[in-house]
Amino acid sequence: MALSDADVQKQIKHMMAFIEQEANEKAEEIDAKAEEEFNIEKGRLVQQQRVKIMEYYERREKQVELQKKIQNSNLLNQARLHALKAREDHLSSIMEEARKRLIQIKKDRNRYKVVLERLIAQGVFQLLETSVTVRCRQDDLDITKESIPGAIKMYKDATKGKKEIKIVVDTETFLGQQISGGVELFAHGNKFKVENTLDSRLELISRQMVPELRTILFGRNPNRRFND
Repeated sequence: MALSDADVQKQIKHMMAFIEQEANEKAEEIDAKAEEEFNIEKGRLVQQQRVKIMEYYERREKQVELQKKIQNSNLLNQARLHALKAREDHLSSIMEEARKRLIQIKKDRNRYKVVLERLIAQGVFQLLETSVTVRCRQDDLDITKESIPGAIKMYKDATKGKKEIKIVVDTETFLGQQISGGVELFAHGNKFKVENTLDSRLELISRQMVPELRTILFGRNPNRRFND
């Protein structure tokens, strides 16, 4: 039985509606899938950038921490250097004060004469020669000459008179004015020399006493393993 035009139009509309519905559902499916893929890709990119940002700030944090450690180390070293300098300056001031007090010995002539006798005798013992020349400051020339007999006696008493000694004071060449006092002794045409000035004796004593002074003034160094 043939379909009427109305039935044909009705079926065509029905088919078109079905096709349109299928197309819409497919489009919605494609949109949903595209949205899902977009969200997945967006999440991946966001996570990737988040990781990069975290890594960047971790590196920056490490750099800042390293710079902080370096700065703290530099400040600590500077503080240590300042402390060491202050200690050395204090020790130097003590040595300078000792030097000033040492010079005061010269004001007591009798006391200074005894000191010169001992310094000359000690130098003679170090040289162990039969002829010795003594050099002194120009303003100590007279008292140095007066000290020679006492020094010779000390030497002969110590050797029980077994050794003879001739001591001559140099009257042409003198010690510099910067020398606090004391003498220098020479033998064999100035080939052998013993420095027995007040300054050299103070320097020798200070070298021996500085470690002990440091301990007395500043306490024992915790980093020092040996005491000798």
